[in-house]
Amino acid sequence: MAPVVNHPTGVSFVDERDAKHPHLDAAAYYGGGESFTRSRTYSHSQIHGYKPKKAPAFQEDWHLRPRRMSHDEKSVSGGPRRFLIDVEETIRVVLEQEDTDGDFQISVTDAGPKMMALGTATSNGFKTFDIRGTYMLSNLLQELALAKDHNRKRIVLDEARLTENPVDRLSRMIKNSFWHSLTRRIDGDGLEIITADPKNRTGKINPRIYVPHGEPAMAEYYRKVAKDKPHMKLDVQVLPEKPDDPVFVKSLNNKPGILALAMNEVDDGKGGKSLKGIPFIVPGARFNELYNWDSYFISLGLLVDGQISMAKGMVDHFIFEIKHYGKILNGSRSYYLCRTQPPFLTDMALQIYNQLDKSDVDENRAWLKRAIQAAIKEYHTVWVAEPRMDPKTGLSRYRPDGLGIPPETEASHFTHILEPYAEKHGLSVLEFSEKYNDGSLKEPKLDEYFLHDRAVRESGHDTTYRFEKRCANLATIDLQALLYKYEVDIGTAIREVFDDELELEEDFPLAPFPPSPKAYANRSRESSRKRAQCSDEWFQRAAFRKERIDKYLWNESKNLYFDYDTATEKQILYESVTAFWALWAGCASEDQCQKLVTQSLKKFEVLGGVVSGTEESRGKISLDRPNRQWDYPYAWPPHQIMMWVGLERYGYLEEAQRLAYRFLYMMTTAFVDFNGVVPEKFDAVKLSHLVDAEYGNQGIDFKMVPREGFGWMNSAYQVGLSFLTSHMRRAVAACTSPEVFFNHANGSEVRAIRSGGMDPLGLAMDALEITSQ
Repeated sequence: MAPVVNHPTGVSFVDERDAKHPHLDAAAYYGGGESFTRSRTYSHSQIHGYKPKKAPAFQEDWHLRPRRMSHDEKSVSGGPRRFLIDVEETIRVVLEQEDTDGDFQISVTDAGPKMMALGTATSNGFKTFDIRGTYMLSNLLQELALAKDHNRKRIVLDEARLTENPVDRLSRMIKNSFWHSLTRRIDGDGLEIITADPKNRTGKINPRIYVPHGEPAMAEYYRKVAKDKPHMKLDVQVLPEKPDDPVFVKSLNNKPGILALAMNEVDDGKGGKSLKGIPFIVPGARFNELYNWDSYFISLGLLVDGQISMAKGMVDHFIFEIKHYGKILNGSRSYYLCRTQPPFLTDMALQIYNQLDKSDVDENRAWLKRAIQAAIKEYHTVWVAEPRMDPKTGLSRYRPDGLGIPPETEASHFTHILEPYAEKHGLSVLEFSEKYNDGSLKEPKLDEYFLHDRAVRESGHDTTYRFEKRCANLATIDLQALLYKYEVDIGTAIREVFDDELELEEDFPLAPFPPSPKAYANRSRESSRKRAQCSDEWFQRAAFRKERIDKYLWNESKNLYFDYDTATEKQILYESVTAFWALWAGCASEDQCQKLVTQSLKKFEVLGGVVSGTEESRGKISLDRPNRQWDYPYAWPPHQIMMWVGLERYGYLEEAQRLAYRFLYMMTTAFVDFNGVVPEKFDAVKLSHLVDAEYGNQGIDFKMVPREGFGWMNSAYQVGLSFLTSHMRRAVAACTSPEVFFNHANGSEVRAIRSGGMDPLGLAMDALEITSQ
């Protein structure tokens, strides 16, 4: 029997063979008490503050460190290397030595030595091993921050957590950490987090929740929360039956609040019942509420990561919003009540339905029925109803109601627009804004400007020169493609799941079909409850829309779809990557697809994926005409995902994989070089998340460790990985440029390099511990 080892209270020893897996999530890796291995007796004095004899390389002497060679300290047992680390002290040294720009991140732009000696666990810290480079040092800082989160003073840290394959590390962080950090719930437990609104400029920070008309139990629940938690000073308001009246919505500008969402009835633990909010994912950063089209792309990532229940709950919220607020809202705040966003509900519901537990077919079918019924209501009362419907073309537009200046924007966002009007009336911009908003000053041209501005925001593409001062008049290719998909999805669900007959439970007016000015001029409408829905009429609607898309939006000479201006009755020749949404929806012919891929794709493909539009369409940029974030050279996750899926749908898998590789390469290099950053968008030409556009970038302002990433960028990574081969995944992990990877993969040059033993990918693999996938 081995002798008893004396150690301080709270310290436990574990056998080397029982050591934790190095790539567990932080809670599992750092949770629990202090524990150390028996491979060396842990120095009693070190636990109480003893420092190793060999200090970390620092300041003037860093350049004296020799290059790491084969004679460096190795683990005696030949097992994985571990470091013995004092958390607080090492954080201090890392930041003081390496964070030269003071942003609490270690990136390639920092001018530190990019090298630090850490004491090894097998030597009780007396022997050291150098960790080198931005990636290892930034991972060290991240791990120390996570250990501090779990109240750890000292840790034994696996080197494998510092050298982890970056693709595996980012995917793991998204799955195990980022989704959790972005999860919100609207109920008594979650209100304090969700009511915080970075976009609130009123100066009034007391939380407020608006409960829809017709939900008395929910209103009573929140009144009880306000009573039980007086410190919150929660203001509970009940909305009128028609909550999206523009005059009413404008009246809420000075008292913004969160909108109540769906809840489940649960046991309260006292023999009674209570309500509990259904969790959902927010985009992150300044967007701390449920969003419409963000949620669709987020749900795709959730499905990849097995979080089916979370994705299903977000559809439940959309069903609730359509029932009570009349539409799937732009976002779940009071100032969004008049606006929706690009419609994805049918595909979202069907994707989730196909992954539900097959053990309860009837419950799954009932859930899908609610979702399809809600989508039909949204379709008829929002997308093919006036003012969004243009009866002459039969096409739909982004054209929301609303009055005044959008209150959720940054304070200076409209200054350049308002200044000429303020000068005209001899007022300051603030004074003019107040008078214009309250209606005491009338400016029809400004009214028209904000009509189009609200339409831009409803489109999700805020902002872009594509839509400048005309968005509300445009029948865009993206919206037509999405509605075609709605029509096909609804028809398919009715035929395949509901035996070609679906009764609608809510009473609302059905839009006339086929659309025409005469049909819409007749205000008499058929009731939704008059007859059951069948698949044939939905397939007819889809065929009609495809015919109108081909007539008004397809340009045969330019091999591309363009938006159609219903006011000027002309195509606008701005080249937008959303033209490829026709592939995702399936409304392009094989010939149109072939022309899009062979003739037009090259206009949008750049080093980091596909850009929103072409440089030529955007035009010249100057001080008077600054960059817009949805124009060239910026790349966004929705455009990438829609492109990948669309290309795969038509059999162009190789092209989809190439574009996925480009985008994931850009994401991975940013993650490696900039302390784990996962931003909202990228400059895909410069491969940079440091964006020079009107809103800057989101998801980049964190200290030491990324906590959330950004919702749809997280999804783009998880979805994108599903397109890559194992070879492509290894190359992305080695940060092999797409130009190198694809040129070498397709040419003889790669064979010459490999035969000479100088394969850059192979050399990179030697430096990384990459797990087989």
